[in-house]
Amino acid sequence: MTESAAIGPLDIKRVMAALPHRYPMLLVDRIESLDPDKGIVAIKAVTINEPFFQGHFPARPIMPGVLIIEALAQAAGVLAVEALGLAGSGKLVYFMAIEGAKFRQPVEPGVLLKLEVEFVQKRSSVCKFAGRASVDGNLAAEASFTAMIADPPA
Repeated sequence: MTESAAIGPLDIKRVMAALPHRYPMLLVDRIESLDPDKGIVAIKAVTINEPFFQGHFPARPIMPGVLIIEALAQAAGVLAVEALGLAGSGKLVYFMAIEGAKFRQPVEPGVLLKLEVEFVQKRSSVCKFAGRASVDGNLAAEASFTAMIADPPA
């Protein structure tokens, strides 16, 4: 058995090839590194131009926690697509469960949100992940989640 090599960095074109998401729901801008057997490190550039900042909150813009978790899930989606060789297959990675989500500090505009996701369990149809989002080395959010790999709805 050979061990796979880490790849990266990957630009937005490679991210968009792996994920069906598009603006304004695409929340991964770059992949710093990806090890198909272990995990992924991705970046979300959080800018004041994000549409959610208009209402969350106008006087003190903070990235919604659910979108931080979504960004982690999208990073996990890229990891699953690359690790399982799903690129071009038409398969999608769907959330099944989110567990133990914790929010440690607000994420404000003007930062690079580092998204680190590791495989907890890797199978061809269901994968489990552990994710951490941080800003400048400070933990902002963490969660464990499960995703299903399936065909898109008819």
